[in-house]
This record gives sequence, structure tokens and C-alpha cells, in this order.
Amino acid sequence: MKKLHRFLINALLLSAVAVFMKTVSVVFQVYIANRVGAEALGLYGLFSGIYGFAITFATSGIHLASTRLTAEALGHHEQNPFDVRRGMRRCLFYGFCFGSVASIGLYLLTPVLANALLDEPRVISSLRILSFALLPIALSSAMNGYFTACRRVYKNAVTQIFEQMIRIVVTVWLLSAFLHDHDPTHACVVLVIGSTVSEIASFSLSALFYIFDRKRYSKGHSGTNGRDLTKKLCGIAIPVALSSYIRSGLVTLEHALIPKGLRKSGSSRAQALESYGILNSMVFPIIFFPSAIIGAFSGLLIPELAECRARDNRREIAYIAGRVYSLSLWFSIGTAAILCCFSEELGAVIYDNLQAAQYIRLLAPLIPIMYIDTTTDAMLKGLGEQVYTMIINIADALISVILVWLLLPQMGIEGYIVTIYIAEIFNTVCSIVRLLNVSKMKVRVIKWVFKPLLCAVGATTVVYLLIKVSPISICDPTGKLCLHIGLSALIYLFLLFGIHAIEAEEIQWLKKLLGSRYSEKYGADKIIVPPHRTGVGELR
Repeated sequence: MKKLHRFLINALLLSAVAVFMKTVSVVFQVYIANRVGAEALGLYGLFSGIYGFAITFATSGIHLASTRLTAEALGHHEQNPFDVRRGMRRCLFYGFCFGSVASIGLYLLTPVLANALLDEPRVISSLRILSFALLPIALSSAMNGYFTACRRVYKNAVTQIFEQMIRIVVTVWLLSAFLHDHDPTHACVVLVIGSTVSEIASFSLSALFYIFDRKRYSKGHSGTNGRDLTKKLCGIAIPVALSSYIRSGLVTLEHALIPKGLRKSGSSRAQALESYGILNSMVFPIIFFPSAIIGAFSGLLIPELAECRARDNRREIAYIAGRVYSLSLWFSIGTAAILCCFSEELGAVIYDNLQAAQYIRLLAPLIPIMYIDTTTDAMLKGLGEQVYTMIINIADALISVILVWLLLPQMGIEGYIVTIYIAEIFNTVCSIVRLLNVSKMKVRVIKWVFKPLLCAVGATTVVYLLIKVSPISICDPTGKLCLHIGLSALIYLFLLFGIHAIEAEEIQWLKKLLGSRYSEKYGADKIIVPPHRTGVGELR
């Protein structure tokens, strides 16, 4: 299968799996919220910052390193096919070392962290159980990067589905069999057992896939000596790791400061945990649910751009960046408008919680910025700009900590929302400026921003007016919500075509993506750039 066609198939597969996984995750989150309550979710979110830092240390940039090393070796496949396997051996050893240290460290330091940092001894047992998942997570991260770079992402997809199914089955069984009260501590223990068991099961399946897959690269000679591979691995992973340590440490501090700040604003401990639980465990899953498509596509960009960079193909880099921006903004602006317009219905149908609906409406306008930041970071990493990304992410986290410390005691949970806006805008603007300098992409603000925004407002307004004047009444709230969202999406897409936000050339480009004759005509190495193109990807 030609590279072009394979890229599209991988993107569609990962997007479909990501949407399915997000759907299952949201449904499962609704079940958990109704079963254990908002306070338990707040307690779970409280120690998730420490666990997140432990995961960051365990992985230490290994996913990006394995992706880049494998992609670059495959980019010179004729010279050094065996470097794929040699590079992965080093990646797995790297993951084993950091994962082991993280697991042992979290287990031993949990009492100190729980009491001194969180002032919450109820989380000790949960964190110690989670420590057993860190080594499997580190090794799985390396193998996932390998499969992404090899364009065999279906193996990652199968592993993700398997992991989620194990988590759901184990968690539901434990909640039914052992949780007979509403104690938040017991509820958190049950949730982390399900998570730990699923991570171990996921690692086992990934390891099985990798053992059979690596035989493809058992023959041939090496074009790079072992010391150079190790230096390259450390050069990719260590800057990302250092960035992640600092940023994750600041995020952990932020998570610890949020309940304390809410209590200073006048809320009780239980109320603070409930507000934090609603925002962190109910609202954010809805806000980021549509991003499954963007995230899956962005992950595939890293090896593609890494190969373009290895070939010094600046024209292709510019073209890919332009296409990604246009697709991301069309999608995210429409998503933001729909979530903002139907926030009350979403909060009522999914959680039966008006406070969750209010938070969805407040955060919906930030969706385009959040989503475009995801794609921008992925492209910068593929272009070797992980050090710059490191600096921006650290600054973002530091700003968040300072604002949480200053605003929450005065403004309550609204101060946290203001913090999210300021930090996300800062991060995204800095990342976009860097990508423009590196890729030389031509910016088309009217086409990418103003036209989709006009179409999104028009689509949701039309549907809202139709709801008001329509004599037809749908009794089922879920069916009514699905109809309104689906109708808004269709009208939005129609308007995009109607005002030529989506042009005929782009439709032709998509048709070429769907067929193999295009890659046969222009060459397998020409991933998605037609040779006659003089628009979005044009060098400035």
C-alpha cells in the first residue's frame, strides 16, 4: 500500500477508535459520577496530579523518542533497516529504568506526599496501588511510539480498546461487589485498582504485538553505531523529560492549590472537592471529547514531519502545516459553537447537573485554542522543536500556578476558569509563532477563522430558531439533543461549502488522498503535496 493511502487509512482508523474510546469513556465517567458522587471524583482528581507527575517521570519522553528514532530509521530504510530494532532496544531499556525508579519512588514517598503536599491522608492507599502501573506504562509508551512510526497504528488501537474494556469490567465488578457505602476513600481505591489492572493488561498485549512485529527488522546491517543511537535517543527524550518534569510538577502543585484556594474563598472541604470534581471529571471530558479526532490525527503527524525534516523537504512541511490548520480550525470552531449553544441540554442529559452545564458554556469558546494547540505541539515535536515546546509548557504551567494562587481565594472556581483561559491563550500564541517561523506556512485568517466562525454562528442560530418555531416536539431528551447537534453540524458543513471556506481544490486533494493512483503518479514519497499546489503550503 502506498504511503499516501496508508497515512489516510491510519488517520481514519485512529480517529474512529479515538471517537469510540472517548464515547465509551464519557459513558463510563457518567456511570462513575452517579455511582461514587462528586466528592469522590474531587478526591480522585486531587491525587491525580501526583500520579500524573509519576507517569511523566516513568515515561520521560520515551514515546516521542521511539517515534522519532523509528521514523528516521525507516526514512533511510535502504541503508540501515536494523537500526529500527537496535533503537527500540535502547528505548525499552530507557523505559525500564525510569519506570522502575518511578514505581519504587511513588510507593515509598506516598505518605509524605499525601500529608505534606495534599493534606489528605485518605489518598495514601490509592497512590500506592497506582505505583504498580508505572513500569508497564513506561514500556507501553515506547512500544506505542514504535507502532505509530511504523504506520501500524491498528495495533495501538486494539491495545487501547482492550485496556478500556478491562478497566470498565474490573471497575464495575469491584463497585458492585465491594462498594456498599458512599465513602470517597473506598471509591477511589476501587477506581485505581481497575486502572492498574487495565494498564498491566494493556502492556501485556502491546509486548505480544511487538515481539512478533520486530522480526521485520531482524536482517540487514546498521548504518549508525550504538553510541550515536544512544546519543540521539537522549537528545530527543531528555529535553522532553526535563520539560515534563517541571511542567508536571507545577501541574501537581496547581492541583494541590485548587481545593485549598476554593476553601479560602469560603467553601467547605466537601464543597471544594465537589466543585473541583464537577469541573475536572465531568466538564473536561465533554470539552475534550471531540478532540479525539484531532489528537489521533496529530499523533500521526510526528513521524510524517520527522521524515520530511530528515529529507529537508520544506515545501512539504509547509503544505502539511497549512492543511492541518485549516482542518483543525474548521472542526474546532464548529464544535465550540455547538457545545456553547447546547450546553444546558448537554449538562441535563449527560449528568443532570446545571453547574456542569454552566461550566461547559464558559469553556466552549476556548475549544479552538485548545485544539489548535494540540496540533501545533505535535507538529513542532515532529520538526525537532521539543526544546522550545519545553520552555513554553513550563511557562504555561508556572503562569497557571501563580494565577491559581492569586485568583481562587478571591474569585472561587471562576478564578480557575480565568486561569485556564490565560494559560491556554499564552501557550497557543507562542507555539503558533514558532511554527510559522519554522514551517514558513502561509496564514489565511479569513478562510481559516472568520468564515468558519460565521458559518458556525449561522448554523447554531438557524437550529435555535427552528427549535422555537417548530410545532414538532420530541419527548426523549437524548434524541432531541442528538437531533439538534446533528442538524447544526449538517448546516455548518453546508455553509462552509456555500461561502467557499472549503474550496474545490481541497475536495480534489481529498479525492486524491482516497485513491492510490495519486501516489503512483507523483511518487510514494510525496505524501500529500500535489506538485502544482501554490496556495496554503506556499513558502513565504
